[in-house]
Amino acid sequence: MNKHHHFMIISLPAQGHINPTLQLAKNLARAGARVTFATTTVGLSRMRNRPTVDRLFFESFTDGNDGGGDTSSKTTTPDDYMAKFKQAGPGNLARLLDTCSSQGHPVTFLVYTIMLPWAADVAHAVHVPSAFLVIQCTAALAIYHHFFNANNGVHKDGVIDINDPSFSLKLPGLPLLSHKEIPSFLIPSDHLNSLMTGTLRDHMEVLEKDPNPLVLINTFEALEEKQLKIFPNMNIIPIGPLVPSAFSDGNDATDTSFGCDMFGKSKDYLSWLDSKAERSVVYVSFGSLAEISREQKEEVLEALMESSRPFLWVIRSWESESEEAKAMKDKGVEERGLVVPWCTQTEVLFHKSIGCFLTHCGWNSTLESLVASMPIVACPHFSDQFTNAKLVEEVWGTGLWARANEKKVVEREEIKRCLEIVMGGGERGEEIRKNANKWASLAVEAMKEGGSSNRNLKKFLEDI
Repeated sequence: MNKHHHFMIISLPAQGHINPTLQLAKNLARAGARVTFATTTVGLSRMRNRPTVDRLFFESFTDGNDGGGDTSSKTTTPDDYMAKFKQAGPGNLARLLDTCSSQGHPVTFLVYTIMLPWAADVAHAVHVPSAFLVIQCTAALAIYHHFFNANNGVHKDGVIDINDPSFSLKLPGLPLLSHKEIPSFLIPSDHLNSLMTGTLRDHMEVLEKDPNPLVLINTFEALEEKQLKIFPNMNIIPIGPLVPSAFSDGNDATDTSFGCDMFGKSKDYLSWLDSKAERSVVYVSFGSLAEISREQKEEVLEALMESSRPFLWVIRSWESESEEAKAMKDKGVEERGLVVPWCTQTEVLFHKSIGCFLTHCGWNSTLESLVASMPIVACPHFSDQFTNAKLVEEVWGTGLWARANEKKVVEREEIKRCLEIVMGGGERGEEIRKNANKWASLAVEAMKEGGSSNRNLKKFLEDI
């Protein structure tokens, strides 16, 4: 590889975007390139314990929002935030690229993630090649391409009756998908529909006008072999799983903390896990974005208490002296489980005492589970999580999808049913654990020296 290459990788200031994007930045830096990881001003300020890797640098640019653009603000809608970002981002990114050049380190390649299609236009304007880093599964990208490609996309005008119970979608290598099994924002009634349909259409247009569109994707060949062949006019390069601490190389022992007050404090949860029997604990976490209703929390709590298994539950808003905490203590939670506001997820998933992951089934969590050989009980909430849950249950066979009722709440009996199957001694549970072990081996094999993703990343570097 040309050691004079300087990659800039940009990401939205959200944990689910930063984790895989930063992992790619570390991989490229370790391969010998100079890499600048860039996100918004507030986003960078909230990143704690930034990794220290030779040739890896950090920069930021403003996104046009008051205070630097805190996406968690209750007064800022996603549409408003992204509209301002799209207006201010291109100019500010261009200035950052110019600053790098003036400092003697011109950027030679730009990598951008979902929601930032305009970054490719910025790169093109200054004659810098670019690649789209897909941080969702290949199946999700195939669905977006099906809906929004310019030639025969079925969603060109933004109107399609996906709510029709008879709606179904069949793509190569995938089971038949209903309207409840595709990314939720494609449904016209979804609150993110207008934002996401416009953004995804922009992504497809950017790729279609590029004579040599390049897509890096956080997956591996064995996992989505048929889906990777759906795009004849794109150069799709699987380079995943982009998972910290997955391969015991000593370089990624912890995740980067993003706006989390817990980071740096004693990891008491690890001592608690050490005291539990092997494969006995249910790990519960619903990601960094989903807002879990009080009713859903109550159903999860009752299911966990009635399952008679120890559990570690991450609740982002958890305060030990809050009314919520006191109510849970009154129900005897402290005798059965441990509730924390944060943990290092990969560290937990690899712990010998964890036997199951009750998860929202975001792509990062899904991949981390695969690599850790961890069975899943999926409770998807929005976005591509429904598609991931479908794949987990029906394609890879590594877990079960706990189905919600008509109020979009997963009831305690459904959660208990799934936990009993996944962690019990029955035939289906054994098959799920067997499949989890199989995919973990294949994931690790892909990232080893000479593995498919390792070779793909090296070839990508050689070709540019």
